[in-house]
Amino acid sequence: MKYFSLQNKQHVVSFEEAVVQGLAPDKGLYFPERIPAFDKAFLDDIVHKNDLDIAYAAIQPFVGDEIPEAVLRQIIADTLSFPFPVEKVQDNIYSLELFHGPTLAFKDVGARFMAGCLGYFRRNDTRPVTVLVATSGDTGGAVANGFYNVPGVRVVILYPSGKVSTLQEKQLTTLNGNITALEIDGTFDDCQRMVKTAFLDGELQSHVMLTSANSINVARWLPQMFYYLLAYKQLVTRYPDVVFSVPSGNFGNICAGMMAAAMGLPVKHFVASTNVNDTVPRFMQTGAYTPGKATATLSNAMDVADPSNFVRILELFANSLPALKNKLTAMSFSDSETVATMEQVWKDDQYMLDPHGAVGYLGLKKYLADTGLDKNTAGVFLETAHPVKFADTAPASLQDKIVTPERVQSLYALKKVSVQLPADYNALKQWLTAN
Repeated sequence: MKYFSLQNKQHVVSFEEAVVQGLAPDKGLYFPERIPAFDKAFLDDIVHKNDLDIAYAAIQPFVGDEIPEAVLRQIIADTLSFPFPVEKVQDNIYSLELFHGPTLAFKDVGARFMAGCLGYFRRNDTRPVTVLVATSGDTGGAVANGFYNVPGVRVVILYPSGKVSTLQEKQLTTLNGNITALEIDGTFDDCQRMVKTAFLDGELQSHVMLTSANSINVARWLPQMFYYLLAYKQLVTRYPDVVFSVPSGNFGNICAGMMAAAMGLPVKHFVASTNVNDTVPRFMQTGAYTPGKATATLSNAMDVADPSNFVRILELFANSLPALKNKLTAMSFSDSETVATMEQVWKDDQYMLDPHGAVGYLGLKKYLADTGLDKNTAGVFLETAHPVKFADTAPASLQDKIVTPERVQSLYALKKVSVQLPADYNALKQWLTAN
């Protein structure tokens, strides 16, 4: 499989080059030159397939022969080393729980898969490489965990000061070793802008070999297809149709689901559920893409005003807004709606939502109310992070009911180690060059 830049389709690279480069030299995101199709027999028999074979069938066409089958299967096994259960919340309403990995967030999947791919590609390369990544919360911890102590790899994480939760900050600032956290005096969009600028700086890259682990990287983005397939496997014998509502910030997660659907996974519809950072919902209504400045919310991993991956979604639909509307609905919700939903779902269903899952739940319920609930349709919202990651900002009525998994309790006692920088690219460049 080859990949082209969405800025210039004449710029074509291999899977390895797309993974190592992260972003094309022209600042474009890489996109596969063709969309493979699942065999009908494979989908018809998916309930009898094991999870590793399902994931291999999804990702192998995008990797091709660049990673041997045995190695790729081991990377997948390491990636899917935890469960992805679909839990019933109400009649026809299900939560796809993606928080059972080591950092309690869905981004463990992409981070672990990318770490495996990059480790293989650099097996004979003695040059040090710096994984440079911006995070709005969960990406940083997942990348830090996935790349911790990978030989020859240094991880530098930019995060907005005061705009991530206590546990999120602990996960990305306490590993040390080959992990460095840069605490930026700004927003996630500032962090993302600084990272993107670094990848376009030829002078910097003559001194420092860079790659990205944000969802702009194809090895972070594409493996997120796995859990849509695994959810479908768990539901298909009961429901012919599935609607997925995805809490959406940088839009990599929902874009992966839509790629799986483009390959043939039977998905009735997707709902992109956002917080008040509503650039995409407004675009879907007006056709005008007008990002503003990111606003801080309780669902902080979605505090993105200019989502990088939305251009990939547009590419999937040949930039046709009418075609996109047939498959995607986008809507936004406030913090007050989020809090009320967290409290109500706990009261009525004894199910604990995190703020992002609550936004996904809101989008799903509104979509089903608008279109009419069909008993043959399963509505699935993605619970993208464990509620404990946001315990310090959860409604007061719920805080003492959130269970802290044993494996993260010790993090709270660890000392935070970060480097403070202004939201200025020159400060980042100077730090990277000096360190």
